[in-house]
Amino acid sequence: MKYYLKVMKEYATFSGRARRKEYWMFQLFNLIIAIIWGVICGITGFPDLADLYSLVIILPSLAVGMRRMHDVGKSGWFILIPVYSFILAVSKGEEKENEYGKDPKANQN
Repeated sequence: MKYYLKVMKEYATFSGRARRKEYWMFQLFNLIIAIIWGVICGITGFPDLADLYSLVIILPSLAVGMRRMHDVGKSGWFILIPVYSFILAVSKGEEKENEYGKDPKANQN
């Protein structure tokens, strides 16, 4: 959950790098929250609220995706290439500083 909150705090930060753990934990918690929120909205009869969550989460999702691409040394635009961006998202990030910033794994466990 801490990675989900970290991404939400960096709501529209497209610069820098995001390690694999940050990206995938955000995606996991986003999926869980979306499912739970969708079920609650469906039961209560307010499906538009589920759409609202989707709109709110678009920007941080793109931002963390772009930062993930930066971690593997690619431009954030690679997030737009579906299969290749998935391959990059599961790839190990560069262990040294690159043009997008310092290695985010260097300071964390």
